[in-house]
Amino acid sequence: MTWRSPLALMRDALRAQRAREKDLRNLASNLPYEGLEKRKQPNRYFPGNAIKTTKYTLLFFIPMNLFEQFHRLANIYFVGLAILNFIPVVNAFQPEVALIPICVILSLTALKDAWEDFRRYQSDRKLNNTPCFIYSRKQKQFVERRWKDVRVGDFMKVVCNEIVPADLLLLHTSDPNGVCHIETSNLDGETNLKQRTAMSGLCISDPEFEPESFNSLVVCERPNNNLNHFKCYVEKPDKEKVGAGIESLLLRGCTVRNTDHAVGFVVYAGHETKSMLNNNGPRYKRSKLERKLNTDVIFCVILLFAMCLVGAVGHFLWLQALPGVPPYLVPDSTGHLDSPSLSAFYMFFTMIILLQVLVPISLYVSIELVKIGQIFFITNDIDLYDEDTDSRMQCKALNITEDLGQIEYIFSDKTGTLTENKMVFRRCSIMGTEYPHKENAIRLAVLEEPDSEEDVIFNQRPRPPNTGWSLDTEDTNPEDTQHRSRPKSKVAGKAQSDVAFSSLLETEVIPDRKLLQQISRAESSSGSRKIDPYLDFFLALAICNTVVVSMATAQRRRVSGFSRSHQTSNPLDAFSNLAKKSGSLRHVFTSWQNKPKRNRTFSEDSAIEEDHFHSPVKMEESGGSSGLQTCSLYTPTQCNQPATTSDNLRYEAESPDEAALVYAAKAYGFTLLARTPDSVTVRLPSGDDLVFEVLDTLTFDSTRKRMSILVRHPITKEYVLYTKGADYGIMELLGTPYAEHLRGSHKKIAADTQHHLDCYAKDGLRTLCFTKKVVSVKAYESWSVNRQRALAAIDSREELVMDTAVQLETNLSLLGATGIEDRLQEGVPDTIMALREAGIQVWVLTGDKPETAVNIGYACRLLEEEDLVINMSCNNKLTCTSILDCTLEEVRRYSLDPRNVDTTQDISLVIDGRTLTMALSSDLQDRFVELAKHCRSVLCCRVTPLQKSRVVKVVREKLKVMTLAVGDGANDVNMIQAADIGIGISGQEGMQAVMASDFAISRFKYLKKLLLVHGHWCYTRLANMIIYFFYKNVAYVNLLFWYQFFCGFSGTAMIDYWLLIFFNLFFTSAPPIMFGIMDKDVSVEVLLGVPELYRTGRGSGEYNSTTFWVSMLDAFYQSLVCFFIPYLAYRDSDIDVFTFGTPLNTISLFTILLHLSIEIKAWTVVHWVIILGSVALYFIVTLAYSGICVTCNPPSNPYWILQSQMADPMFYLICIITTVVALLPRYMFHVLRNSIAPSPLVQARHLDRLDPCTRSQWIKEWRSFRGGGQVKRSRLSTPPSPSLETPMEIYPHSPSHITQDEFTLNVITEKCQQPLHT
Repeated sequence: MTWRSPLALMRDALRAQRAREKDLRNLASNLPYEGLEKRKQPNRYFPGNAIKTTKYTLLFFIPMNLFEQFHRLANIYFVGLAILNFIPVVNAFQPEVALIPICVILSLTALKDAWEDFRRYQSDRKLNNTPCFIYSRKQKQFVERRWKDVRVGDFMKVVCNEIVPADLLLLHTSDPNGVCHIETSNLDGETNLKQRTAMSGLCISDPEFEPESFNSLVVCERPNNNLNHFKCYVEKPDKEKVGAGIESLLLRGCTVRNTDHAVGFVVYAGHETKSMLNNNGPRYKRSKLERKLNTDVIFCVILLFAMCLVGAVGHFLWLQALPGVPPYLVPDSTGHLDSPSLSAFYMFFTMIILLQVLVPISLYVSIELVKIGQIFFITNDIDLYDEDTDSRMQCKALNITEDLGQIEYIFSDKTGTLTENKMVFRRCSIMGTEYPHKENAIRLAVLEEPDSEEDVIFNQRPRPPNTGWSLDTEDTNPEDTQHRSRPKSKVAGKAQSDVAFSSLLETEVIPDRKLLQQISRAESSSGSRKIDPYLDFFLALAICNTVVVSMATAQRRRVSGFSRSHQTSNPLDAFSNLAKKSGSLRHVFTSWQNKPKRNRTFSEDSAIEEDHFHSPVKMEESGGSSGLQTCSLYTPTQCNQPATTSDNLRYEAESPDEAALVYAAKAYGFTLLARTPDSVTVRLPSGDDLVFEVLDTLTFDSTRKRMSILVRHPITKEYVLYTKGADYGIMELLGTPYAEHLRGSHKKIAADTQHHLDCYAKDGLRTLCFTKKVVSVKAYESWSVNRQRALAAIDSREELVMDTAVQLETNLSLLGATGIEDRLQEGVPDTIMALREAGIQVWVLTGDKPETAVNIGYACRLLEEEDLVINMSCNNKLTCTSILDCTLEEVRRYSLDPRNVDTTQDISLVIDGRTLTMALSSDLQDRFVELAKHCRSVLCCRVTPLQKSRVVKVVREKLKVMTLAVGDGANDVNMIQAADIGIGISGQEGMQAVMASDFAISRFKYLKKLLLVHGHWCYTRLANMIIYFFYKNVAYVNLLFWYQFFCGFSGTAMIDYWLLIFFNLFFTSAPPIMFGIMDKDVSVEVLLGVPELYRTGRGSGEYNSTTFWVSMLDAFYQSLVCFFIPYLAYRDSDIDVFTFGTPLNTISLFTILLHLSIEIKAWTVVHWVIILGSVALYFIVTLAYSGICVTCNPPSNPYWILQSQMADPMFYLICIITTVVALLPRYMFHVLRNSIAPSPLVQARHLDRLDPCTRSQWIKEWRSFRGGGQVKRSRLSTPPSPSLETPMEIYPHSPSHITQDEFTLNVITEKCQQPLHT
């Protein structure tokens, strides 16, 4: 290595910084420069792939750690006092002794930091030395290197099941279609496979990729932390540009699956990779209790200075009153004696050193230990463990556990948070005709029964190859359609969770008979040559998605290899047995049971006419007594082909909606067989395979609310655009109705479909519309040019790509719509009711339609039948202002009415996203918050992720309340981070919400115990522990203060210095920590049974200014008693100073520990061991110290003092009398308060003393009495409408009721539709 001047090094550093800060980077291959020195490399300015997450180095650990610790002002304060003690004129202790406490604190913290940093170092070393394959030009092959050797511009090969070492631009894969499957669970927690495609037209050496043939320039954007976007283009030698996006980028940390190998070009390495840029570490939040604690610490500092000022003034007056110079005031070497004023000035600092414990140095360490203990008990709570997912509670923010007991507002997502996010196909509408799928609904109703929902496991047989349709009648043996009941096991749960969204509830769909007949008629009449809208509808369901198809036997190490070959593809068999099992459902099939149990043709027992079919119909009849017949849709085996085409398929969907639709299409015979970047293969019910050439995919985005796929039809060779999306994003794009040649009612397809969509929404179903558009060759060619130009752009790429999508998605022809049910999670209604009884206002923020959201609101008891529900939906700001003003005026009028003194207002608000945007504007914000404050619950519909976070911020800042946000998806991250506490639910939408949260749970129902029990406990324990800590320090320090009045305020102590330090460091340190971790004021059963107890901790709660200053006064009183009773007892005696101080120390110990015993609410063995152990430790250490310390503190020494005291009966008498007198006021206060005016918590503790049966009965009776009308409920009258003279109608059936300048202010007085099944 040649020597280079510092100027050259500085110049290179500046160039490197400029190169890294450029918006665009030009990257060239490293292969032509292999072996040259670094300054000749083309990509030398970009960092390597080695990572370093450690904070310290071995050489600079001590100074850097001390610098970090001194960011805490408390540490600077105590170090300053220790240094001050080295000044002879102001020292109060031996200088070395004064250093012990702060050195112990700093050393313990440094050891903890060193251990954490060492673990980071080990992790970095392991990761940096992971082997990988880098191409070498000299060896003409990929050679094994380490991750730390990777550089930007290298060519890397990643094999199956390997983790990607850096961000790679995908150039080649082993798949002939250029597809690479990856799993991103290390980045976002999503376990479903995603497709990445190699850039086309760059590598001319297929099938064997030769990196040396790559001579293009890669131009990419500056590194950023957005995992979902990437801008890049490759410039060929002929200046042709080929665009690339995130679909061609392999991110560091992803795992290659189901692909033998992939080759990529390194664009970002090391700390510039997207995964490292997202690795921000844990966020620090300050709890509300901590902010209050800091205020009280300032009060303690003020109190300390006041006491020191008293000491300084007292010392001055004492010196002034002396008639001469006493012999114990020794002058300095020059014979000079300080003046009284200067001595008083020095004494001020001496008193600060003497009384420094008044500001508790160990309090912060004790709080950290208590929070660690609390988190341990929360994470190990078996009630918060979910057996199905094998997941438990996670605590990511270690310093805000007590805020769980302070929550006033909860903001919740709906999908996946309140609901299961298991999408079940329920109904569909095709060409204006509705197909209710009643048989499928009955199957789901059976599964909902308590005995069936947990235990029914389907044992299904493989489906034979589809070579033709058969709908015949046959007898079905009981052995053919078996079900067995068994307790739900973790194995079964894991088996279902191997592939996302693939539980039996989601994958099995029983076809609708009427629709089955229609498809068969269309299939038979068209012969797969003529296009039919019904076939198009199911083709759209099968191909208009991003579902990845893989084989069940594909190599994937994380999967346990669970195969679906044991399951049949005929769900009607299982349905038959389920219906037979369920006696409660037999009335549904009355018309079938009256028929003879013999084989018969379908036309004899059904309203379906046989001439509509060209193939015979196959009926299956169970052998049971019910005589239930079911219709099966599968093809009899005509050859001995192994069932490897459809039964061994795995569908890896990015969302449960897509999975449900693909499985629904499969139930009707439209099976998605394969998907590549250029083609989609679908098997028709007839057994024919159609291979659609994929021309482009217009992906879903939150602005368009839809996705499209442009394909070339294999039969008609037409360019066809299939689109699916939300109804409000589709209906406005419709052109002429589908199939203009149809007559009569088919002209009203759009209107009929919209009516069906509204009905679906009122039933709580999620709705999607499907359309088709045939694109001409000329239009496609013109559009394709614009599309390629947009994809190759760097600036405004997203906007240009979206514009091209909008340009094509016009004049669509409506095919139909689907209704998918997202079921409520178990325990959601009970949890929401408990939270509301606890005084917490619950808001639900969802992107669903208002009708769907309202139905879910009733189902989960967010809305009640007796509630007055105000629906706000308007088109302009003026109308929104009128609504807010009128409603607020009515609310105020109601509150001022003297007749409503003892009533509560049950108001709920439903508002859509458009109105919410206007309501959150600066001029209407205060009015909206004021209205929302009077509402018991608020339901926001059609809101975006940014609106969710905005709502949380506005409520938190305007009302000054503690907020909690809970969600499960990436769209909830902003809301979770905006709240005081963010809770992520580890559901089916990945782990983005969990990774951004403070706490993580697996079910919404766990929120009940987390807040009502652990939140209450954490807050009360920590609040009482902090108050006790202040009391303990003040009570002990004041003993030294009172002694100053009898020693001329000279700053001396009557207790040995070592025993002073040991008192706080050992003798009284463990009991308050145990108190903060294990005290239990009320049992779990009572806290859950009486949610109102949660209100006791809200606001100021246990820890407020009153309790703080009462504790301070009590500490002053106890210190007076503990000092002056022994003083009066030993007055005029000849005992020395330490003989006087030892009883004070002992009495103080007993008083402080017995004071804690009064505060402890639940005694356990641990409490007894800690309390008695502290007393025993005190006597053992003090006796040993008194026995061996002969000349520890000359001229006064504590030798044999405690031994002499314990031989004197006066010692025991003084200890008993003083302790009783000191604690008597506090004890009497507790007795009188708990007897005359018991608090709710005291009453709850009385309940705990009852036997469980009596306690449960009392809680049940109390709840029924409270809910039965103790508080009179009342309704508001309808607010006057600013534009209508009469009140609005009941909740509208369709959004079409809202015109351009109208608004709706609807009052729902009763539930008009049935809630979802819970």
